[in-house]
Amino acid sequence: MQRASHFYQVIFSMHMDETEMMGMQMAFFPYEMGSGKASGALVQGAQQMPGDKGALIYLNANPSMDVILELIPQMGGIVLMPKTQISPEVGYIALFTDTEGNKLGLHSQN
Repeated sequence: MQRASHFYQVIFSMHMDETEMMGMQMAFFPYEMGSGKASGALVQGAQQMPGDKGALIYLNANPSMDVILELIPQMGGIVLMPKTQISPEVGYIALFTDTEGNKLGLHSQN
């Protein structure tokens, strides 16, 4: 959990609060009440297994994913697909694996 939360805190330049709940270690992405934005958490427990075969989750990298993509390999992750434009209206996506082997996506307008 320490390695994973450190990875996300550095690439997104933010702080994650950590706690133990119901026998699981958790690290929470920041959230502002009333913002209308989704949040989430990293969860480590007996039933959670890292992997690259499950659902592909895209993280919000607005306004631009450029700095995040530079930091991913420096922090031990792997960029699988570089910044790729979907369309001018939709923006860009990229794919990466984190330090634990989870495959994730990024999306940004620029």
